[in-house]
Amino acid sequence: MPRSTDSLLIARIGKPHGLGGEVTVQTHTDDPERRFVPGRVFDTEAEPGTGVPRVLTLSSARKHQQTWLLGFAEIPDRTGAESLRGTRLFVEPTELDAAEDDDEEGWYEHDLVGLVVVDPAGDELGKVTGLVVGAAQDLLEVRLTGGRDALVPFVEAIVTDVDTEAGRVVVDAPAGLFDLDES
Repeated sequence: MPRSTDSLLIARIGKPHGLGGEVTVQTHTDDPERRFVPGRVFDTEAEPGTGVPRVLTLSSARKHQQTWLLGFAEIPDRTGAESLRGTRLFVEPTELDAAEDDDEEGWYEHDLVGLVVVDPAGDELGKVTGLVVGAAQDLLEVRLTGGRDALVPFVEAIVTDVDTEAGRVVVDAPAGLFDLDES
């Protein structure tokens, strides 16, 4: 059964790690400790012809030098792990526990893309075009009203309000933030 369009991207698989089938992943989630729980089943999206199973069952998850390493029940060795490179892992929103959603507010890229970016006075600065998930902090990708793209640290001191119902994000940008790209 194909995954739904409401599926949430949780991670993208990188290279194999070791001989036992573990892989590195680039996380696309606000809370990997809760998402990477052994027994969780992920829908997959991979290049055609790679032989990647449509679903993968997480058998192990650990952090090694700031990188998440995942193992899957269906992938017993390095050869199988190599075939997973570039595969994206998804879950259905209904599979996430309600308790996860209530504990702390987190945002997925699909929640943010298209929101209007305004300054604290309400003047439009641009629109959110993406979310870059980083090891230290996430960044909002913003297309400014002048057509340039900018990256905004997604931290509470700068992104002071996210109101998905109103369709806006308030950014209290420090002086020069949007001038960094100009030469």
